Amino acid sequence: MQLDVLRKVGLSEGEIKVYLVLLTFGSAHLNKIHEKTGIERRNIYDILNKLIERGLVSYMDENKRRSFTAVHPKKLISYLEEKQENLLSIKQEVNKMLPAIIKVFESKKSLIGAEIYRGEEGIKAVWEDSLNYKETYWIGSGRYVPKKFPLFFSHWNKRRVQKKHHWWNLIRGEIRKELYKPLLFENHKFLPREFSGNPTVICIYGNKVVNFLYGESLFAFVIESKELADNYRTYHKYLWDNVAKPK
Repeated sequence: MQLDVLRKVGLSEGEIKVYLVLLTFGSAHLNKIHEKTGIERRNIYDILNKLIERGLVSYMDENKRRSFTAVHPKKLISYLEEKQENLLSIKQEVNKMLPAIIKVFESKKSLIGAEIYRGEEGIKAVWEDSLNYKETYWIGSGRYVPKKFPLFFSHWNKRRVQKKHHWWNLIRGEIRKELYKPLLFENHKFLPREFSGNPTVICIYGNKVVNFLYGESLFAFVIESKELADNYRTYHKYLWDNVAKPK
């Protein structure tokens, strides 16, 4: 795999080594990363934190051990767009590499998994991932991302509309007066005020269920399970048909 394009994206040599280990193995603990890269442990922590902040890596704590996972390689493209790189040739190179990178990435994906994303780039990475699917179901939406990251949302939503990605949005009742009409390819209803509280949102797309926290700390917990996602869609349908109101 050519590494020059990853350098041009802005990754350091250490970040490239760690990213490639996670891409190759699908998921790895600190010991495995140390074994495969030869990088000192204290430096690996710094590298992982930078990759997490960039939205290129997620993590999961299980049985008192933390494992790290590479985020879908398409994030490399959105990372370039988000940083507003002016080098079109780099983006073209990344696009050429994507099929090979995605092939490695998908070969290591398990049928059931859980990932944690944090910070602004982590939240954006999950939103980018949702565009790989046809539709998203929301429970407790408060238009948090459009408010917090208006520029990102504007670019992201244009791509959503181009893909005709549909939203089925159960929105918090307290922002009813802020919304005069739905977005393109959005159907929305409003939940009773009893459903309002902390800035937490659930979304379902594909076989994934995401719990977002949009408070002072930005956090997303993603569980990939067909059974769980189907169950949450059933929950969403009940709320849509029996609880939520159109106005």
